[in-house]
Amino acid sequence: MITFLMVLSILLVLFSAFVCWQVLEQRKAIAQMMENDDIADSEQQPEMVITLRVLDPIALAKRESRSARVLADKLPVMVRKMVYQEVLKELENEMAEREIEVDMQLEYR
Repeated sequence: MITFLMVLSILLVLFSAFVCWQVLEQRKAIAQMMENDDIADSEQQPEMVITLRVLDPIALAKRESRSARVLADKLPVMVRKMVYQEVLKELENEMAEREIEVDMQLEYR
């Protein structure tokens, strides 16, 4: 029985050493990836970004524009794009009026 327990203890020590070695290797790999991606300071706060989505751009376009009422059913993609561009312009004007510096971009996903 003592022999069995000794063998089991040795196997557990070897397994623990293997797991410890794997953890160290993973830390090295993560540090190398962070270095390659120029993420030197891991305590750096993440960049905050506001995402805005118009829930019903077609209805908004129809409500705000006569020409959109005609185009919305025939060219919905173009009307959506125009709605977002107009919203972007209005937000930029509002921010400029309040003297708030912003970098605004329209992203397609």
